Amino acid sequence: MDTKANAFNVAYTGISPVLTSEVHITSPFEPSNPPTEAGRKKFLAIWDTGATNSVITQQVVQECGLSPIAMVNVHTAGGEALSNVYLVSIGLPNKVTIPQIRVTEGMIGGDAEVIIGMDIINRGDFAVTNKDGKTNFTFRVPSVECIDFVKQHPPTIQSGGQTLQKVGRNEPCPCGSGKKYKKCHGQ
Repeated sequence: MDTKANAFNVAYTGISPVLTSEVHITSPFEPSNPPTEAGRKKFLAIWDTGATNSVITQQVVQECGLSPIAMVNVHTAGGEALSNVYLVSIGLPNKVTIPQIRVTEGMIGGDAEVIIGMDIINRGDFAVTNKDGKTNFTFRVPSVECIDFVKQHPPTIQSGGQTLQKVGRNEPCPCGSGKKYKKCHGQ
């Protein structure tokens, strides 16, 4: 069964040291029954592959009227602390939605009120590029393929002043002999 992927893209005019996007936080909902615009609150989020779980600030808790569902011991660069856990739905750009996810309350530096952690990033495909001095990041969910830059651009080797594509030992030799590489030029 083919599942339709939902995606978004954020482009920056220069190299960005931080990946951010707007998000909408609401009480948890079933995907078949999303909230109205009035029930959604907009916040700035930082995308952080170093964060195991997603985090919201006390301001998000207050503005959304959230009630904790549990408490958890969290480990941060500042040490260990006991924090509240909330169940929320997170709306990402382009109507990409994470309908029910546990987030931890914490402090976030700067203007951001939300950290999107690996608990969300791992649900889909996430890529960052910096072509022509411009940062671009894109995310889609669910994951639809393995992004493998080595397969797309295999390593090359130098031989006699020529650049050759790296060949596996059991692949045909690029010289055209018809032999496996390991029995021909791979010896």
